[in-house]
Amino acid sequence: MTFVRPSFRHPSQPTNALGYTRKDYEGAISTLCAGCGHDSISNAIIQACFEIPLEPHKVVKMSGIGCSSKTPAYYLGRSHGFNSVHGRMPSIATGANMANRDLVYLGVSGDGDTASIGMGQFIHVLRRDLNLTYVVMNNGCYGLTKGQDSATADRGSKSKKGIPNPFESIDLCEMAIQLGAGFVARGFSGDKQQLVPLLKAALLHQGIALIDVISPCVTFNNTSGSTKSYQYVRDHIEATGTFDFIPLRQEIVVEYDEGATQAVTMHDGSVITLHKSVSGIDVTSRRHALDLLEAEREQGRLLTGILFLDPESEDTHAILKTSLTPLNQLSREDLCPGAAALDEVNGHFR
Repeated sequence: MTFVRPSFRHPSQPTNALGYTRKDYEGAISTLCAGCGHDSISNAIIQACFEIPLEPHKVVKMSGIGCSSKTPAYYLGRSHGFNSVHGRMPSIATGANMANRDLVYLGVSGDGDTASIGMGQFIHVLRRDLNLTYVVMNNGCYGLTKGQDSATADRGSKSKKGIPNPFESIDLCEMAIQLGAGFVARGFSGDKQQLVPLLKAALLHQGIALIDVISPCVTFNNTSGSTKSYQYVRDHIEATGTFDFIPLRQEIVVEYDEGATQAVTMHDGSVITLHKSVSGIDVTSRRHALDLLEAEREQGRLLTGILFLDPESEDTHAILKTSLTPLNQLSREDLCPGAAALDEVNGHFR
């Protein structure tokens, strides 16, 4: 068996605005279980990067440890990448982002990697608003260690072992909204039509963009009693609405019935138009977003789509007023301006 993609592709493949084909955004063949939701997310990432379009060599893939953290090998084979230790992806991403702000950072993690051993790292990358698209592949279990419940498994939910989870779950989206993330969304690996535009909007957002993607584990957590199974999600999913993502380069035309659509302009001039299906939702209000998540949760429904979006949020570089020139491109003279410059700085503290 080979895990290398064949090099041959049809000579008339369509190209994007940068001249790349979809093949240029692919990676190795997946070794995950057949039917794993993570593979669907990987394909959505490939499609989103192709459509935006991004230059593959300007993307940096970050991950930790777990089934989800294996996936960067399966997409963007021509990009940069770093597979960190368990739960430490946010630190590595922060260091890389501080060194070179001109690249696009994509962090992929799992519910164990994020909500358990990596929780301390996760909350601080949120409050610092690092310019990072943070994708959580959330299956509610530890797939690499035989399916134990993770911290995101809902109370009462049953995995393959059939024992109800006795503990309260951690809602990563609610936590992200509370801690100041400027873009928070939830998706389902089985809904590519929704997930691809979510990823496109997140990748172009300036600041932290969290997408919690429910991604069923077909081996350990796809039973009738699991709230992270394919059947449960399909039966209980409720979307904030359908939406369009319109990049700046396209003519921006919005058609909507009064009160039915909310248009939000992002930092670069791109526009997200949300065609509401959930009554009373306002994606630019933290309070309304949290109230809605709790209301849907009480009714046993899983709310997907854009949950919160702050078009005025600032990323870490803007907050700290760092150099517009990436730190790894500064010269010795820039970094060591001499004793006179140091005296001037110290003078401000006297």
